[in-house]
Amino acid sequence: MAIAFVESVGRRTSIAITAFGEFSQYCAQVFRFTAATTFTRKNFRLLIPQLYEVGVKSVPVVGVVGAFIGMVMAVETYAQFKALGQEYRLGSLIALSVVKQIGPVMAAVMLAGRVGGALTAELGTMNVTEQLDALRVMGSDPIGYLVVPRFVACLLLTPMLTIYSDVLGIAGGWFIAVKTLAIPNEAFWKYASRTVEHWQIFEGIGKSVFFGAAIGLIACYKGFTCGSGASGVGRACTESFVQCFIAIIILNFFFAQLATSWYAALYSNWSIF
Repeated sequence: MAIAFVESVGRRTSIAITAFGEFSQYCAQVFRFTAATTFTRKNFRLLIPQLYEVGVKSVPVVGVVGAFIGMVMAVETYAQFKALGQEYRLGSLIALSVVKQIGPVMAAVMLAGRVGGALTAELGTMNVTEQLDALRVMGSDPIGYLVVPRFVACLLLTPMLTIYSDVLGIAGGWFIAVKTLAIPNEAFWKYASRTVEHWQIFEGIGKSVFFGAAIGLIACYKGFTCGSGASGVGRACTESFVQCFIAIIILNFFFAQLATSWYAALYSNWSIF
């Protein structure tokens, strides 16, 4: 019994290490092809449809989620602020939470669900129908031809969609706070502008770049390595979303730790003077 358990643990560990090595090699190839890509007409012709799929088609869902997240925050936190006599400061909480955490994370999660699943299903179907092998036979590398445009589209458009989500999240919170909860418009924007600093805005946008990179890499990799048949593609889509979501949460944690350490160091340096 103990030997069987040790064998099972060893087997799973070996499989995990092998998979991590293959994914690292795949990421290195994607970065190499991306760095070597030149802005030619052919490359733009491959990139523009992906920009449309990743960016334009994601605008409605990101906008709706962002707006209603801001509304929910206003409704849920108003009672606590009013009990403390600080309801005029509601704008500071909404703006700071949306810009630093909720906007980037929710935009990335929506992209992981909508775009990540679509990329995995598309490339997985091409893998199952042996279209990837056909590209290799014709002398084209599937990573450079298929993955790089999708990866670059996720890398470029995730920050833009994050900004869009931030704006609508704050606007949704403003609408509920000012139009429904009767908080003065001037107070809402005064405290919101005082609380949110420029580096906090760039922190949220900066982390969204890494979120987009993680979505593009994981989704395309799962499509390239999916199992055979329709069940293999479906399982790959599920794994793609789950792993993208986990990667987003883990990256967000490390960015929060980094930002906290950086802010503490900066504050201590200024306190000396």
